[in-house]
Amino acid sequence: MFGARLPRYRTRGGMFDDMVAAQIRRLNDAWPELIRPLQFAVEDVPPSDPAPWEPRRSNSSQCFAASHGIPARVVLYRMPIQSRSRTKLDMQLIIRDELVGRIGELYGRRPEEIDPDWGL
Repeated sequence: MFGARLPRYRTRGGMFDDMVAAQIRRLNDAWPELIRPLQFAVEDVPPSDPAPWEPRRSNSSQCFAASHGIPARVVLYRMPIQSRSRTKLDMQLIIRDELVGRIGELYGRRPEEIDPDWGL
């Protein structure tokens, strides 16, 4: 009765994925040379056992430097981000801040250099 593109059909996970994709497109428009080489992923929850070489754990996102032919990756964890957000706008801002922070971490740049609105 309802089409797949109508809001009633969208799941929370699907809406989250759409928000992440929109932020990646926005960042790619501003910084294509930084964004194109990266891979992005969304997982429901972070892994329970951190790797021994991970200096600090974030339960919202994680980045992995490129190595052995594998491109650098940024992973966002949907459920921790959704539990921290109170509104749709709040979730969009958290997604933006997590992406920009991790991209900055991968490239050794301050997040404010990539997105001046970071953290606001």
